[in-house]
Amino acid sequence: MTKEEKYMKEAIRQAKKAEALGEVPIGCVIVYEDKIIGRGYNRRTVDKNVLAHAEIIAIRKACRKMGDWRLEGCTMYVTLEPCPMCAGAIVQARIPKVVMGCMNPKAGCAGSVLDLLHEPGFNHQVETETGLCGEECSQMIKGFFKALRLDKSRKAGYTMADGTL
Repeated sequence: MTKEEKYMKEAIRQAKKAEALGEVPIGCVIVYEDKIIGRGYNRRTVDKNVLAHAEIIAIRKACRKMGDWRLEGCTMYVTLEPCPMCAGAIVQARIPKVVMGCMNPKAGCAGSVLDLLHEPGFNHQVETETGLCGEECSQMIKGFFKALRLDKSRKAGYTMADGTL
């Protein structure tokens, strides 16, 4: 296992913590000089806070550890492509590199819907890499939403003629 895979596996472990709470399973770690300095997982529903995304939590912890709002020299590993808010925070924190497990075609802002990490008008652009442990990250998200839809269907009493959903 490469160092990069090790860090993404830790982001996946963080995502599983979110899933255990009934949250969308997104996890993130921030690495500086081969040490994890920030970890986070999605906690929006539990914390009742729209800002409680994995990336924002990890950035907050990493900034505390670094003693600065700038996270130059760091690499972020995140299981899902960042949303607009998180992409903006990444740019603002001056994180030079983000490694994403899988893309988010409905809300991603690192190339899917928008590409805020490579916006030439900003004073900072981010190197990106996608697909590290991609299948595992993608299946985790798909499995979560499939189970959520199944649960909602059961609660609503929707079934097909043969008893399946």
